Amino acid sequence: MVLKTKLKNGMTVILREMHTTPVISWWVWYRVGSRNERTGLTGASHWVEHLMFKGTKKFPSGILDKAVSRDGGFWNAMTSMDWTTYFETMPADKIDLALRLEADRMANSLFPKKEVESERTVIISERQGNENEPMFLLGEQMRATAFNVHGYHHETLGDLADLQTMTRDDLYTHYQTYYAPNNAIAVVVGDFDSKKMLKRIKELYEKIPRGLPIKSFARPEPPQKGERRVTVEGDDETAYLEVAYHAPSATDADFFPMVVLDSILAGASSFNAFGGGTSNKSSRLYKALVSTELAAGVGGGLSATIDPYTYSIVATVRQGKAISDVEKAFDVEMDRVLTHPVSEAEFNKAIKQAKAMFAFSAESVSNLGFWYGFSEILDSYQWFENYLDKLSAVTIDDVSRVAKKYLVKSNRTVGWYQPKGSIR
Repeated sequence: MVLKTKLKNGMTVILREMHTTPVISWWVWYRVGSRNERTGLTGASHWVEHLMFKGTKKFPSGILDKAVSRDGGFWNAMTSMDWTTYFETMPADKIDLALRLEADRMANSLFPKKEVESERTVIISERQGNENEPMFLLGEQMRATAFNVHGYHHETLGDLADLQTMTRDDLYTHYQTYYAPNNAIAVVVGDFDSKKMLKRIKELYEKIPRGLPIKSFARPEPPQKGERRVTVEGDDETAYLEVAYHAPSATDADFFPMVVLDSILAGASSFNAFGGGTSNKSSRLYKALVSTELAAGVGGGLSATIDPYTYSIVATVRQGKAISDVEKAFDVEMDRVLTHPVSEAEFNKAIKQAKAMFAFSAESVSNLGFWYGFSEILDSYQWFENYLDKLSAVTIDDVSRVAKKYLVKSNRTVGWYQPKGSIR
């Protein structure tokens, strides 16, 4: 049973008892990600995440890793387009450390100038390292082309120009704006008593002052009015094809039919950061592109997001094959799903695979901690709890309808990563 409540300062708290093992996973989520960043501040959310590990007066930099490890736990953080989250998974009798340190850094992180500059170097190096990867280069151009207006158009890492010029004050203002209890969701899953746990959470967090009301920065993307194309050339010897269709948000009625369609075309996607996976060898695109030896691999990617994002499919072109031939074979499969209804057997198999993917990603207290916070960011923790029922309610007609609505050429961006001097 899930208990959801809200503290006096506006912080949402979700508790889920699980007494199978003496372990607790503690998460604090903030409703801020790269979608909230204006030009000049791209990458601020990710940079702030780094700086949150640089200490407070109570928990100085360098002792936190040792303290968590000494108590037998592990911790980490993630920044995405829609959210930033921090978590600790620890033995149940040691979880108070996690509660105390997250409460302290919510309000008292220091952002020393020396650490800001040190992390500037780290993050710029991280970005430059990614620029050696073909799929990062192609993906960045694809997003910038698919989104002209919405904040989804830039990478979570941020633009190099902004990483070079952002100041300590820019980052600290970002922290003070978004790292407030009324913009936070706390999730605790594991071996505890809800009444006692909630009392302790109130002791630590309710005294943190509510922040100012946050004005969401998210400009709606206008409808696309024709196919867009991107070509990136590089030194890598492998060619790639990426096709991205504008797709519904996680709370749209079309989202779950898209989950099934994704399972049919490319194999089911996992929405949990800790993964979980099934084979996609029975998917249509694997058979059309990989089994025919046009591509070395293919994968789909449906994302569960606050605002409409994209459904992206990537094919790794086999050596000696032309990207144009892979795209032609891809288009044949897209035309088929638009013109011919999915068979009942294929539909049922896709539903089964999507359910299996979901089950694989909800097997531990850490996975569940992710799911409850992630779902609350999207809408409500019930998005997760109702997932299987909504998947089961999808019909073959729903799948055909969303295919015809979203998988049309005028709604897509096509990207080629092409080795210099290679076959087109």
